[in-house]
Amino acid sequence: MKTEKIWFVGAGPGDPELLTLKGRRLLDGADLVVYAGSLVNPALLAGIRAECHDSAGLTLAEIMALMIPACRAGKQVVRLHTGDPAMYGAVREQMQWLARERIACEVVPGVSSAFAAAAAVQAELTVPEMTQTVILTRQEGRTPVPERESLQRLAAIGASMCIFLSVGLMDSVVADLLAGGVYTHATPVAVVARASWPDERILRGTLGDIAEKVAAAGISKTAMILVGPALGSAETASRLYAADFSHGCRG
Repeated sequence: MKTEKIWFVGAGPGDPELLTLKGRRLLDGADLVVYAGSLVNPALLAGIRAECHDSAGLTLAEIMALMIPACRAGKQVVRLHTGDPAMYGAVREQMQWLARERIACEVVPGVSSAFAAAAAVQAELTVPEMTQTVILTRQEGRTPVPERESLQRLAAIGASMCIFLSVGLMDSVVADLLAGGVYTHATPVAVVARASWPDERILRGTLGDIAEKVAAAGISKTAMILVGPALGSAETASRLYAADFSHGCRG
């Protein structure tokens, strides 16, 4: 008996070539695809045989009303999310609904916009003797953030930060980051709008001037904010490739 299963696939940040091979195979073999139309590159769906539905205007119940009957009819169903489904993908409630319906699901990870943005600015976010921690978070807006995870508290760590879904709140983002007491007006910042898309835009600055630059550029959504000393120009080197350093996992 064939197992009823729905595939959650990470579409990546935008560039169709950043879709995984497994994701490509599943899309090409799908009978039904429900995709996040506001962010998923339509080029990913070009030429596939599946019936495709944009979820941008659908409720959770409407999405399930599309996917569950198709899955039970033996069709291959793909729920296509932008970036990686684990990051702000709203997949938890979908999986819980499917569990109640006794339908299995499997997740195929995708390239997050955080890492596409880091690639765009050619940054290593974990620099030896500077920071070995990356914080993925967002500013509070319509979606609340627990107080213990406020930007001000997280900024007090002084690590690299990738801030999602917050460029429209740039003034408050900067204020909260500075209030953490570790970052300064000289802390480097990069804002990458539509990372990996043909119209990608990169703004570089510091916490002292980035809000003004973002406003002048008219960037208000679909951008990643990268913050921290690792984005600066200070020279440092990993011990991994040092002549006197032996490592069993050297690549």
